Amino acid sequence: MSEAPRHPRRSRRSSYARYTGGPDPLAPPVDLREALDAIGEDVMAGYSPDRAMRELLRQGTADRTGLDELARRVAERRRELLREHSLDGTLEEVRRLLDDAVLAERKQLARDLDDDARFAEVRIENLPPTPAAAVTELADYSWRSSEGREKYEQIKDLLGRELLDQRFAGMKQALESATEEDRAAVEEMLRDLGDLLAAHARGEDTAEQFARFMDRHGGFFPERPETVEELIDALASRAAAAQRMLRSMTPEQRQELMQLSQQAFGSPSLMEQLSRIDDLLQGLRPGEDWDGSEGFEGDQGLGLGDGTGVLQDLADLDALADQLAQSHPGARMDDVDLDALARQLGGEAAVDARALADLEKALRDSGMLTRAADGTLRLSPKAMRELGKSLLRDVAGRLSTRGGQRDVRQAGTAGEQSGATRAWEFGDTEPWDTTRTMTNAITRTAADGTDPRLGVRLDIRDIEVTETEARTQAAVALLVDTSFSMAMDGRWVPMKRTALALHQLISTRFRGDHLELVAFARYAHRMDIETLTALDAEWDKGTNLHHALLLANRHFRKHPNAQPVLLVVTDGEPTSHLEPGGSVFFDYPPHPRTLALAVRELDASARLGAQVTFFRLGEDPGLARFVDSMARRAGGRVVAPELGDLGAAVVGSYLGDRTGPAGLGSYRDLFGDRGFWAG
Repeated sequence: MSEAPRHPRRSRRSSYARYTGGPDPLAPPVDLREALDAIGEDVMAGYSPDRAMRELLRQGTADRTGLDELARRVAERRRELLREHSLDGTLEEVRRLLDDAVLAERKQLARDLDDDARFAEVRIENLPPTPAAAVTELADYSWRSSEGREKYEQIKDLLGRELLDQRFAGMKQALESATEEDRAAVEEMLRDLGDLLAAHARGEDTAEQFARFMDRHGGFFPERPETVEELIDALASRAAAAQRMLRSMTPEQRQELMQLSQQAFGSPSLMEQLSRIDDLLQGLRPGEDWDGSEGFEGDQGLGLGDGTGVLQDLADLDALADQLAQSHPGARMDDVDLDALARQLGGEAAVDARALADLEKALRDSGMLTRAADGTLRLSPKAMRELGKSLLRDVAGRLSTRGGQRDVRQAGTAGEQSGATRAWEFGDTEPWDTTRTMTNAITRTAADGTDPRLGVRLDIRDIEVTETEARTQAAVALLVDTSFSMAMDGRWVPMKRTALALHQLISTRFRGDHLELVAFARYAHRMDIETLTALDAEWDKGTNLHHALLLANRHFRKHPNAQPVLLVVTDGEPTSHLEPGGSVFFDYPPHPRTLALAVRELDASARLGAQVTFFRLGEDPGLARFVDSMARRAGGRVVAPELGDLGAAVVGSYLGDRTGPAGLGSYRDLFGDRGFWAG
């Protein structure tokens, strides 16, 4: 048996192309942390969460183009279309064909010597000057030149195809070599279409009538509409564009085109049927732009069908501009027509818009934003926690580079380990005693009769922590200046970031401590973190440190067994104080009584044992003299951080006052991956 011949191994080639099956399956997941950071910055700057989210979508992210850039590209595409094209393409083509036909006829007449040829020459030489009138004049002319007759027939055929192409995309090419039978099929389709639209306008059409129409004429509609409403939508959009094209022409061009239209296919019946359909469509879809116009400036002439297509593109671009603006109430990214965006700007633009829509949906579905009773969006408690974590991560990074820069004078809670252990309680920050914890777990597992082959699982009851020699709680008062100068000089957002980072640290890592946030301008106010974060800057004369210290001392007295920690962030000297009746006194430069009352309350803080730190923002000499003297009086300290380091300075000072030298040995214990961020 002979061996079958072996074919040489064929090399296998792979081809690659853009994925078109929907959203990119390999696209990176939505980065909510980056989005929340951006929204949080804007909220702290005074934006509402709703507006902050809109700003994020407008500006985009590190990986995705924003709405502003997409809108810019849409506007540029629109300018290009107007700049490149003009609307006299069909008229120029008619002029060219007419000139060729007349020239061929003159040549033929010059060769013919009979008297009829001389009469024909007179008629040809006296044709009207405008192409439309000349074409009409030649409607009954007996051509002697076969070439001239062919060119003239091309004019009538061109006009018919262009008029149909205006209403039905692709007709110009489809009917380029049309037979009489093809033209009869078009006339039948137009007649049936007019009857269907008229029946629909009267409310007398049926699904069966539409189905019969599509069975007979569906080849004329590549969109394959499934209902009469979809058919009307497609036709009305293009018919309205055709009307806008006519209105975009000069009066002379428009009149000439209307005259030529009567010669389409050598008969006015086509124009009559199209006019009937246009009237029906306008009544069925009055909301389309039937009266608009455009100013084309370019040299590239457009035929009627191509011009209508360009006007449809312009309508798409106008709609996209409105959708991308997101300016109407209740606007969502889902409003953006991704298919139209891909057609006009390419697939990558649609991918960017889809990513922004996914981001918007993820933000709304994640619970980061909640809808208030008045309909506005607000940051949810979950969002505040996530934002606080992000800010605290930034603070941790800055603290890791600030070793040795803190002035620590007092010990806090985490003293030297005593060797004793105790059961873990909520809020404890002491390290676990691993040996005792594992022993408790093993003993409990054995006592429960659990199969040892299943392993040992920790229970919260097993955990024991090491005791330290000192375990005092802290009562922390963070006093933040909210006078208008803080916002005016760019200190508003850093102040809020600082408060949120400290709040996050205390509420998660030092749960036993008591934090009081006090905002002081003309008056002082106790505030929760959500209110402070969303606080908008107002023109409010006065820096009432006296009132703020009164509230801080009240907080310290409410927690007599806790170590008082006073942190003051300000960029100006006290200029107002609280009078006995509750009114506010204001004066600038600072009145001696204002300064005296602030000093009196600071002395009260010192008597309560408060560890005091002033954070001086700005280079004002008067402020520097004041806070230096206040710090010396209270045995505290002054820190003058850069704005970017304010959060690290405040948190570092708190940790120094809170944990003492033993606790400041390693910030990694607080902020490292295996410490604070676990879970």
